[in-house]
Amino acid sequence: MKIRVLGCSGGIGGTSRTTSLLVDTDILVDCGTGVGELPLEELLLVDHVFLTHSHLDHIALLPMLIDTVGDLRARPITVYAAEETLRILRAHIFNWLVWPDFTAIPDRIHPMLRMQPVQVGEVVSLGERSVQVLPALHSVPAVGYCLSCGGDQLAFSGDTSVCDQQIAALNALENLRYLLIETAFPNEHQDLAHAARHLSPSMLHSVLERLTGNPDVFVTHFKPGYSDVLAQEILLCNGRLRPQVLLNEQCFYL
Repeated sequence: MKIRVLGCSGGIGGTSRTTSLLVDTDILVDCGTGVGELPLEELLLVDHVFLTHSHLDHIALLPMLIDTVGDLRARPITVYAAEETLRILRAHIFNWLVWPDFTAIPDRIHPMLRMQPVQVGEVVSLGERSVQVLPALHSVPAVGYCLSCGGDQLAFSGDTSVCDQQIAALNALENLRYLLIETAFPNEHQDLAHAARHLSPSMLHSVLERLTGNPDVFVTHFKPGYSDVLAQEILLCNGRLRPQVLLNEQCFYL
């Protein structure tokens, strides 16, 4: 299993691309602006999209993806997400006002888009690969995911604040090799982090101190205006786990 970082920023500008991970050739985890880096022939290969939550930086290119490739494909793209997230997509995106309802195009028997609700703890099996749904704590209903192919595991926190349930779920993973975890605001704006239910570097440190495994930790979702100070504060974390800054086009292999 190959996981390629298409985008890992909390905003746009310059080389900043919002969150999306490409798993092998056919799975996306989130569908932010990073997806726009893929050429058409690679977009056509995407069969599955796992969304962590409904915020625009994580779904921005989902409508465009389906509009671009839907009538060129023989089967629908399946979007997996918590039921609350799918309800938001139906009501506010695929509603014929913001964007067409591709679950009904060309008709509901043969749609271009299929929505599949998932719950925390559920494991979706795609051949030899598995995607386990992890808890998260954000300002809207949200989840994280754990990816594996029968051996090592990679966990992605999604957008989250300090979440006891997520920490417990991470500690329960027996083969956690990589942890991709968010941090959006620097320590001086910890009040914003709390209000928006994101992590700051000090909050990240408190999470890492509670982990019992020994994964390589990569930090994602920097707000572009704070990137430099966040990188500095992340590198000052001096606990047992030493986080690194996640980069566009970084790849992980499981």
